[in-house]
Amino acid sequence: MNNHPIVEMDQVSFKYEREWVVKDVNLTIRQGQFLGLVGPNGSGKSTLIKLMLGLAKPDRGSITLYDRPIKNFSNWQEIGFVSQKANSFNSGFPATVLEVVKAGLVSRIGTFKFFNKTHKDKALKALRTVEMEDYAHSNIGELSGGQQQRVFIARALVSDPSLLILDEPTVGVDAKHVTEFYDLLGRLNKEQGITLLMVTHDIGTITQHATHVVCMNKTVHFHGNTEEYKEFNDEDLNRLYGHSVQQLTHNHDHDEVNPS
Repeated sequence: MNNHPIVEMDQVSFKYEREWVVKDVNLTIRQGQFLGLVGPNGSGKSTLIKLMLGLAKPDRGSITLYDRPIKNFSNWQEIGFVSQKANSFNSGFPATVLEVVKAGLVSRIGTFKFFNKTHKDKALKALRTVEMEDYAHSNIGELSGGQQQRVFIARALVSDPSLLILDEPTVGVDAKHVTEFYDLLGRLNKEQGITLLMVTHDIGTITQHATHVVCMNKTVHFHGNTEEYKEFNDEDLNRLYGHSVQQLTHNHDHDEVNPS
């Protein structure tokens, strides 16, 4: 595996008004990794993602993407992003699955340009990757939550990114489809070599799939491989999170909560 750094954050801090929500973060994401980013509500996880995507500027510190300072980085198609469906998408929107995926090419071809056959073929290939090609002409609002999330991943994949960032993508998805969702992410990571960063509260399940875990509460309290993270006991986890936590593991038919 090529361990070349994709994202490097050096002493990154960011505040809203007078409150630091991200403070002195040092974090390196290397090619081929599957990272689970975990932490309590309000710990700065989503803000950290915004900083990586250039949607917010750090008050202190530096961010490097693909060996370039973020202010000089322009090859944004290298980074795919899937946000929380419930917060970012109107399921009643009158668009087909294929149209939604092709929209992922707008930044590459321009807002007022027309899609051609090459763009359609790329969109169908992305849908094939997530096993949703048969739904290409279905209305996006007719799909289940799990199916919609696969379409959103296809939309992110259509520009051939090498890094895919997902912000709590399993919110509102039933347990059976969550399992299938993780299986899909595992294939993208292992078979296609796509680097993954996934924000989640689903600690128990992410540690079954991710290669590395980042535990964050305004700053990074742990960054290492999954096996190291699994060695933490209840007291260690409570210290990292700043309060008592529960590890949630999804099964096909029901959720099991393992107190910790």
